[in-house]
Amino acid sequence: MIKTCIFPAAGYGTRFLPATKTLPKEMLPILDKPLIHYAMEEAIEAGLTNIGIITGRTKRALEDYFDISYEIEDAIKGSEKEKLLSDVRRQMEVCNFTFTRQRKMNGLGDAINHARYMVNNEAFGVILADDLCVNDECGVMSQMVKAYEKYRCSVVALMEVPNKDTKKYGIIEGVKLEKNIYKITDMVEKPDPKDAKTNLAIIGRYILTPDIFDILDNTPAGKGGEIQITDALNTQAKEGRCIGLVFSGLRFDCGSVEGFFEATKYFYERDFK
Repeated sequence: MIKTCIFPAAGYGTRFLPATKTLPKEMLPILDKPLIHYAMEEAIEAGLTNIGIITGRTKRALEDYFDISYEIEDAIKGSEKEKLLSDVRRQMEVCNFTFTRQRKMNGLGDAINHARYMVNNEAFGVILADDLCVNDECGVMSQMVKAYEKYRCSVVALMEVPNKDTKKYGIIEGVKLEKNIYKITDMVEKPDPKDAKTNLAIIGRYILTPDIFDILDNTPAGKGGEIQITDALNTQAKEGRCIGLVFSGLRFDCGSVEGFFEATKYFYERDFK
């Protein structure tokens, strides 16, 4: 049973400058809740309540969000506004939180490697909060947990993207095992459209087996001079130990202004109209 979910949250969020100069991109609000809140809801729904957050400088707001704010709580105590904190209070009660810093921005693979001591040599989930995923019946991480329980290997979430956008994603090749599951045979980080073998892109959801840490230790810098989780996963894929799940639901790239706007519009029409 998977219990732990890791949230890499040390990145600069440069696509949202100047807002992210001091505000973590994971704290950007979709209406009245920050992105990290939606991601935490998805993890909890999947039964992952041992939470590890990889932060960096200027990211204290993430720790503060999952802590008591005595001044605010005292000011609204007994008023109608008190119920506005009920959701985050529940997250604080249900989850155990551990925070650590990635002192140097050296890629997603390096950030995940910082979680080694948090996972107790067990498989664990990874959620990138700026990839906001929605499925009201069964969240994406819940879908992935079911796939892991069947195949007992690393799982990555996949979606089809336009061919022109392959240069923005890790792209996989594979053999279809089921309607929405592929045994991955190869993956390439951000290939040029003319070089991409498929349009199946990896998005910010993973379940990783603990041997990924030793693989990351021996993975050289890849695209952009950083340690890429795609390269480490490819090592597992070459050994037949990684599958891809084409998930059911919606995904918004909230690291981009366009995706952030679309997510805001979607949740406004869903929850406030």
